[in-house]
Amino acid sequence: MSTDVTAESPAPAPPGSSGPADGGLLGLVLTGLRRNMRQYGMLIALGLIVVLFAVWTDGDLLLPRNVSNLVLQNSYILILAIGMMLVIIAGHIDLSVGSLTAFVGAFAAVLTVQHGVSWPVALVLCLLVGAVAGSVQGYLIAYLGIPSFIVTLAGMLLFRGLTEILLKGQTLGPFPDGLQKLGNGFLPETGPNTNYHNLTLLLGLVLIAAVLRQEFRDRRRQQEFSLDVVPTRLFLLKLTALVAAIVVLTLLLASYKGAPIVLIILGALVVGYGYVMRNAVFGRHIYAIGGNLPAAKLSGVKDKKVTFLVFLNMGVLAALAGLVVAARLNAASPKAGVNFELEAIASSFIGGASMSGGVGTVLGAIIGGLVLGVLNNGMNLLSVGTDWQQVIKGLALLVAVGFDVWNKRKSGS
Repeated sequence: MSTDVTAESPAPAPPGSSGPADGGLLGLVLTGLRRNMRQYGMLIALGLIVVLFAVWTDGDLLLPRNVSNLVLQNSYILILAIGMMLVIIAGHIDLSVGSLTAFVGAFAAVLTVQHGVSWPVALVLCLLVGAVAGSVQGYLIAYLGIPSFIVTLAGMLLFRGLTEILLKGQTLGPFPDGLQKLGNGFLPETGPNTNYHNLTLLLGLVLIAAVLRQEFRDRRRQQEFSLDVVPTRLFLLKLTALVAAIVVLTLLLASYKGAPIVLIILGALVVGYGYVMRNAVFGRHIYAIGGNLPAAKLSGVKDKKVTFLVFLNMGVLAALAGLVVAARLNAASPKAGVNFELEAIASSFIGGASMSGGVGTVLGAIIGGLVLGVLNNGMNLLSVGTDWQQVIKGLALLVAVGFDVWNKRKSGS
């Protein structure tokens, strides 16, 4: 197709300048990065952070056991970050998710420990509680017009107080074995003895096939609609990097206990929400109301309904995160979920969300959460004090938002 030829044959660089024409593959890479800085910037930053801490910790960061713990320790923040990204894209904020996480964990403990409710029933009831909490806040924001900052700030205080009331200021546990596996369980061992977790290896192969299929499909669709596509060599380099990252992660997890159950849940959430935000009408409406609310209204977007559903969804994901963290700790605590809302918000902004709304991706939220998670884990391995950890994470957030502002000004100019 003529479109592909145009996209893969960039114009020669002017004399005296360095570009794809005289820089070969390196020039193509640099040009691609400049054109997609928002998309690839934090992904490259994550890779650099992993390499730096791997060197500084003498390889301890990438030990199979530590990689598995890294997933388990950050899973609930990543779940919250997915929902928070949708909220921020819609032009709002949610300060209540940390307290709601603690409240749902306390509610699950009361049901299972004090009243003997079976854990599957308790899980469904907890998700319903999260949906109700999110829908109430969503109704106040969408239909009554109260700013989301005020509503969710009130929710943060309300749910924290209700948590204290439910638990009477005490830690309550332990949870049933089935619920504990939600936060600490791994996929079962199957097949012959290969010194690796066979089911995890199989999942890795499936993931590689799915990623390659999606990448080729997206490229083909861009060509069909005469959109610009990255040069073939840069595209193949991107695929190689993706496959290598999946292979390394798969082998690390498969050489320990296998893939954690919560990682499978997280993967399903990323795939599902990624599809909704890329392809579904609801996802496009979220971007529309966050990017330009008056234009979205004129286009027929039901902004109040969309906002209501965004906060309802945030409530459900906060409930799921509450169940995961409670299962991980095997107890409900009045102090659970402290600063979780800040971690989720920071993950979203580090992952590419815009303060003004309308910009961001689900994968970006995951990358931002992993940046914070690797920073936390690496600094713990290096015995960095919690005071300096807060300073470094604050600087990381400031740099990410500053980069967003700089990128906007550069694009505008």
